[in-house]
Amino acid sequence: MDLLNTLVDKGLRRELPTREEALAVLATSDDDLLEVVAAAGKVRRQWFGRRVKLNYLVNLKSGLCPEDCSYCSQRLGSKAEILKYTWLKPDEASKAAAAGVAGGAKRVCLVASGRGPTDRDVDRVSETIEAIKEQNEGVEVCACLGLLSDGQADRLRSAGADAYNHNLNTSEGTYGDITTTHTYADRVETVQQAQAAGLSACSGLIAGMGESDADLVDVVFSLRELDPDSVPVNFLIPFEGTPLAKEWNLTPQRCLRILAMVRFVCPDVEVRLAGGREVHLRSMQPLALNLVNSIFLGDYLTSEGQAGQADLDMIADAGFEVEGAGTTTLPAHRAESGGGCGSHDGGCAPCGEAPGEAAPGSPEVPAARTDLVAVRRRGAGTDLAPNA
Repeated sequence: MDLLNTLVDKGLRRELPTREEALAVLATSDDDLLEVVAAAGKVRRQWFGRRVKLNYLVNLKSGLCPEDCSYCSQRLGSKAEILKYTWLKPDEASKAAAAGVAGGAKRVCLVASGRGPTDRDVDRVSETIEAIKEQNEGVEVCACLGLLSDGQADRLRSAGADAYNHNLNTSEGTYGDITTTHTYADRVETVQQAQAAGLSACSGLIAGMGESDADLVDVVFSLRELDPDSVPVNFLIPFEGTPLAKEWNLTPQRCLRILAMVRFVCPDVEVRLAGGREVHLRSMQPLALNLVNSIFLGDYLTSEGQAGQADLDMIADAGFEVEGAGTTTLPAHRAESGGGCGSHDGGCAPCGEAPGEAAPGSPEVPAARTDLVAVRRRGAGTDLAPNA
């Protein structure tokens, strides 16, 4: 297929595809799916070989968020029956992080619900970062605390944080349909503050919220322009009790096409398969390893993931290997430019389609698999052992 040959050539040169080419990837048929995966896999292997980086989430503060993000089970007014608790103590967070590191995780992601941290919150997270680094030599720490105020990124960097995550989530044009309590521009500004402080920027998207193919391409092109070191791709988990509970728009095949498009647009960036992979990719998760070079191990913030050992078995069975702590994740040209973990002292439907409308001739979306959405009841904030 001429399209795929062109995209492989561009990916190997780090050249940006055209919008039309990116849209064409999303519009390919299921009959062409394996060809699409194989083509994007060539680009993935060029920059990352067969390594898979493992990341582990620690939810420092669950629920009780004043923001109204429609996709989130922790949002203002959410009726989802999730765990709710206030800040974990540094030793509790460090203990939870250690479980992930023992399971093979190279990066620990510290997440707290809320609009953004107060200065006292930054102090608290700084103590947690220091505790984790003291007890886990060489581990990368990424903070995800919401919108940052002036100087907070510098303070996190000084405390030992390697990276900061703040996702764009969806296109600028549709952002107001998803969230009203802050803006798309607020999110961009926070990512730029993290970059200015010398933190490795992590910013990605959520697919499956009823967006069009054009929206997906818009947000991925915006991410390419913003130039984060890692791009997590989340697939919406439609929690009961949230406004998007009925948005079951994804098939495993569509998820793979989305991941391939992201890889073609961001060829040398750490593309991370994030929340929702078990729910939407299901038995086709191993194919996604040909497209992404990073996944989360075990559970997520408010939902359960598959068993950590199952993740490790999947990686090995698919012919990939877990990335070691001594390996720099990003290609040399990115790491040497000052971005990315490894640079910090070893430290992280066709255009015009209406939202939610199926493309002509596309297969029907299977019945919603609500049975696969399991609320997290173990790990951080509970007395039960974490899944890692």
